[in-house]
Amino acid sequence: MARYWLMKSEPFKYSWDDLVAEGEGTWDGVRNHRAKNNLAAMEVGDQAFFYHSREGLEIVGICEVSVAGITDPTDPEGKWAAVKVKPKTKLPHAVTLKQIKAEPQLENCELVKLSRLSVAEITPAEWSVICSMAGI
Repeated sequence: MARYWLMKSEPFKYSWDDLVAEGEGTWDGVRNHRAKNNLAAMEVGDQAFFYHSREGLEIVGICEVSVAGITDPTDPEGKWAAVKVKPKTKLPHAVTLKQIKAEPQLENCELVKLSRLSVAEITPAEWSVICSMAGI
C-alpha cells in the first residue's frame, strides 16, 4: 500500500517549477535522522506533497517517488538517503501553513507537530483533508 509524505524545499533553491522543468529530480541534501528515515522508507509510487518552505509556506503540488532507496549523491560518506521524484499534479489551490494549522483534523500532522522536519509522513486521512482543501 502506497504511503504519503510531505517534502519541503526552499523555492529559491529548488521550486516546484524547477521539478516540472527537470521532469525528475533527486531529493538529496537531507541531514536530519528522522527525515532520512522517512526518505529510506519511501517506495516507488508513494506520493508526496511538494511544500515551499521559507518563502510561501504552502503546499503547491504533488510529486511521486520514481526511484527509491538510493544513497544521497551529495554525501561523500554514503550515510544519507535520497529518492528521485517526478511531478504529478500542480494543486489548483495552494494550501498554506496557516490554513493547515487552522484545520482541527490536521492538528497532529507532522508538518504542524515537527515543523522543522524537511521530510514528513502524512497519514491517509491527512492526505485526504489536504487534497480537499486544495480542490482535488
